[in-house]
Amino acid sequence: MQKVYSKVTDSLNFFQGIDPTELAAKYGTPLYVYNERILRQRCRDLKNLVKYPNFVVDYSAKANSNLAFLEIVKSEGLEVDAMSPGEIYIERLAGFEPKEIFYICNNVSEDEMKYAIDAGVVISVDSLSQLEQYGRLNPGGDVAIRFNPGVGAGHHEKVVTAGKKTKFAVDPEFIPQVKDILKKYNLNLVGINQHIGSLFMDGTAFVKSIGNLLEIAKQFKGLKFIDMGGGFGIPYKKEFDEPALDLKDLGSKIDEALFKFSKEYGSEVTFRIEPGRYISAECGVILGTVHAIKYNHSHKFAGTDIGFNVLQRPIMYDSYHGIEVFRKSDKKSEKNEDITIVGNICESGDILAKDRNLPEIFEGDTLCVLDAGAYGFSMASNYNNRLRPAEVLIRENNDVVLIRERDELADIRRHQISLKKY
Repeated sequence: MQKVYSKVTDSLNFFQGIDPTELAAKYGTPLYVYNERILRQRCRDLKNLVKYPNFVVDYSAKANSNLAFLEIVKSEGLEVDAMSPGEIYIERLAGFEPKEIFYICNNVSEDEMKYAIDAGVVISVDSLSQLEQYGRLNPGGDVAIRFNPGVGAGHHEKVVTAGKKTKFAVDPEFIPQVKDILKKYNLNLVGINQHIGSLFMDGTAFVKSIGNLLEIAKQFKGLKFIDMGGGFGIPYKKEFDEPALDLKDLGSKIDEALFKFSKEYGSEVTFRIEPGRYISAECGVILGTVHAIKYNHSHKFAGTDIGFNVLQRPIMYDSYHGIEVFRKSDKKSEKNEDITIVGNICESGDILAKDRNLPEIFEGDTLCVLDAGAYGFSMASNYNNRLRPAEVLIRENNDVVLIRERDELADIRRHQISLKKY
């Protein structure tokens, strides 16, 4: 096996001596591959973010909700948040107790909210109408509220979740109405939370939002916790030595705010964060196979089996993912060249990587898409009736285990009802 271009995975020792071309041959492609050691280290990075004693990391399961993945996160002492009954269900299977699950809902039905109430998890609402709904369903219950701190951040406008142009959270100007609804249904406000957006690499906006959130917190007595949200970014351009988020600097600034607030508030309230991407992104890659090389005018394309049904981020957010190249044969790349990596979906937007300068790529090469552990498989689909890929995990002891089977054609048929039945 040739490592034609493998700077990032080599630096991380991602494959731990395992041949990625053999993984591709054994399990088929496209294939999600995760590294347990890297996942555990990212969990520990955030558990040690601050010195403030009452601090909890909630893993945001929407980034990657594979059962085995959640079991590892649980074993590292993290708690978890949920965005749907399905996430609550899989988190319970992974061993999380109801008290360790924070359900952050958005525009949900009475049935869905009742599911969460019956499950015994802590629930956060993000509008006055949803607070009313919760009050009707669970008068006298404990509840949390998501507020808009007025500060947003993120790598794309579609992932900015606070500020003036967002569907999320309660504007602080409605705090009097919030208090009226709490009183009306005898609800106990146990926590407040925020989320400003996804993938910030500079903590300035996050620190500012914490200050705003703490000003909101001062208007409520007896809070048990304050959730500062997530959005911690990772460097997607590692091959160009893009620097990582400075957690040490960010942690010290957060600590300053937390200790100051707890002293003024009169209690050591629990502070929480809810990162997803930082924990899961770097421990996952996608392996795919080059099935075609072609030219259109002056543009060269490598056609792969990694369509946007496998990884949606590039088509949805114009996101960048590094590409590495592995080769089973001993054929040499004689040059570097500009090439566009595309998938097998019948859409012109099915572009995985545009105009990348890479060593010459040939049919049969195994391509590796970096930093795919967050919002990768969790957003995968059966578009074009393509089959969703398998997922494997490289354990710390170098064992490779299958943690999700590849779809089969029968899965396309499942749940569909033919008119022949009637």
